[in-house]
Amino acid sequence: MELTPEQIFQRYLYAGAITRDPDAIAAMFTEDGVLEAPLTPAGHPLHHLAGRDAIRAGTAAYHRLPGPPGAVDLERTGYLVHEATEPGLFVAEIDVVLNQPDGSRTTMSLVQIFRVRDGRIVRLRDYFADPA
Repeated sequence: MELTPEQIFQRYLYAGAITRDPDAIAAMFTEDGVLEAPLTPAGHPLHHLAGRDAIRAGTAAYHRLPGPPGAVDLERTGYLVHEATEPGLFVAEIDVVLNQPDGSRTTMSLVQIFRVRDGRIVRLRDYFADPA
């Protein structure tokens, strides 16, 4: 059974944002898969990772960093998955709503572009900027 883009995205979301499991994240990629975050500065743990070992090490390093300020508001946070006409290509738009200690809310918006083959991620471009 071939996974849908929605299923692939949900598995990636669970492995990354929910369980923060570098082994599970790396296992979702092809052996030569690439994960990159082009908006991050050079030297950022996710800036450019090629191959499962680098993806595992880079995501582990990223998860050791402090997270964004505030607590994630799961009821207000959401995403949309857009399938492209090109096979194996889809885009996820994500809006993470964060409740701040002062009672205000902020939103961290990001876009992820996935290229997949045989249910595994070949290339993931994660367009986000860490909040100040």
